Amino acid sequence: MGLLILGLGGFGVTSLSGTLRTVGQVGEADISVTDYFQGLQTEIRAEEASRRESISFAQARALNLDQLVLSQLIVQAAFDHETIISGLSVGDENLRDTILGMRQFTGVDGAFNREAYRFTLEQQGMNERQFEQDTRRDIARSFLQAAVLAGVNMPESYTDTMVEYLGERRSIEWSLLDRDDLDVGVPVPTEADLVAYHTENPEAFTQPETKRISYSWLTPDMIIDTVEVDETALRDAYEARRGEFVQPERRLVERLIYPDQAAAEAALARVTDGEATFEDLVAERGLELSDADLGVVAKTDLGDIAEPVFAAETSQVVGPLTTGLGPALFRVNAALAAQETPFEEAVPQLRDALALDRARRVIEAEIEAVDDLLAGGATVEDLANETDMQTGQISWHPGMSDDIAAYEAFRAAAAAITTDNYPEVAELEDGGIFAIRLDEVVPPTVQPLDTVREAVAAAWENAQITALLTEMVQPKVAQLESGQGFADVELEVSGTQEVTRRGFIAEAPASFIETVFNMQEGGVELVEGPGRVFVLKLNAIQGPDPEDPDLQEIEQFLENEAAGGVAQDLFQILANDIRTRAGVELDEGALNAVHSNFQ
Repeated sequence: MGLLILGLGGFGVTSLSGTLRTVGQVGEADISVTDYFQGLQTEIRAEEASRRESISFAQARALNLDQLVLSQLIVQAAFDHETIISGLSVGDENLRDTILGMRQFTGVDGAFNREAYRFTLEQQGMNERQFEQDTRRDIARSFLQAAVLAGVNMPESYTDTMVEYLGERRSIEWSLLDRDDLDVGVPVPTEADLVAYHTENPEAFTQPETKRISYSWLTPDMIIDTVEVDETALRDAYEARRGEFVQPERRLVERLIYPDQAAAEAALARVTDGEATFEDLVAERGLELSDADLGVVAKTDLGDIAEPVFAAETSQVVGPLTTGLGPALFRVNAALAAQETPFEEAVPQLRDALALDRARRVIEAEIEAVDDLLAGGATVEDLANETDMQTGQISWHPGMSDDIAAYEAFRAAAAAITTDNYPEVAELEDGGIFAIRLDEVVPPTVQPLDTVREAVAAAWENAQITALLTEMVQPKVAQLESGQGFADVELEVSGTQEVTRRGFIAEAPASFIETVFNMQEGGVELVEGPGRVFVLKLNAIQGPDPEDPDLQEIEQFLENEAAGGVAQDLFQILANDIRTRAGVELDEGALNAVHSNFQ
């Protein structure tokens, strides 16, 4: 009997409700089984939510979710150890105030409720003593963390340097030359030219890595024609949406409120005499027209003042009319006549909406059956034979957005799938479902010349145009560098602009701004694009604009970001130091016991 008891005693360590309490220690602080289990469960659920599909524990470990949670808990335990050995704690009164202020423990009256406190802790598998100990530890840890993170300031020289760099302004002008500016014709490529260009520029004609995927899918649109909708449902839907189909007479109205009747009457008199417009009155009160806009209103929206407003002509100002906010002037901007769509005319729209909704519910009801088929070994092709799903194949790569690849859920699943994954049913954004299987991964491949012949010919021609333009304009570049202007060298100025490193020129190649900020004042550069050339001249270099509101926001952002980065570095340094001094011990058996609950 004694040996039996001894043998059964070991079974407690494989259950979270047994004798197992910790998965490790950092010095004097324990890392509890509950914290590790709950943290791991939270990370797995978050990953599933982002993927919109379930993941196995093997996948979670492949994503290092277990190591992520463990490292976070080790850092927490390191700071708990430091609070223990330093005697840092929080008094009962502060602990009481913290718990009383937690919203999850309040009743319907908004005050702390003892029964809600007890019930919530029971739902979380905790008792009051354990929760209060954890809360006391959390508060003490927060004191230590705040001491590390607070008060970190970056030197002004740092932000000044960054703002000077990002805000520096350069005044430029340029001339854009293309095929129409050539003095000579463009040669016709020979077969040898195309072969050579295709061989010398393989990256331009390389098909990215693709995944050949077989799939079955079902969307509401596929079965909408098979869904029947009776007249009773249509009439009920019409009544539920009556406000959409039967609309009373309405007006587009603006309202300007005044503090008293005399001020409102004086303002109306100025409008009537032509001394001011409604826009002038709005501006005088320090408002924008959007502040006075009431939008589309019906008579029922205006109450007692509806009649004079609805009797006004378009663009007419009426008033003063008494409102709950004071006397006001109203301007009518448009009159919208009453509209009524009879039931018979609304039927097609109602039928489509109801049929689509019912189709979604039909598909939702099939999810479990599809899951069972897949669990029983059915392939995606079998699904098409045994359900309403349709099968297909796709050579998918990032950037595709046609057919099933138009759905974000499919693109996410296609990006994550490997040959080790078994088909699982997943939902699409419109209420559809799909299941996929990875058949093959095709590495990046240079497409044969015959497949991309037109693209090669166009690229070769653009390269020739660019080379001819460069050769033609090179002498004029030398003249511009000597101090002459664009007109002096018979070049038309295509654009003039003051730019910063944050700037963007729509028609220019990606290297344009970088080239500008590598130039010296008065310098001239050629910037080549496909089939065109920019002749670029830098006229002046200036410092940042002190009135630039965007730059002021950037300065504040840089200051906060840098200070936050340094604070986090200090936090991590201290955590590492504590771990080194205190030592970290992990119980692999306990960790494996927790992991077994996810498998």
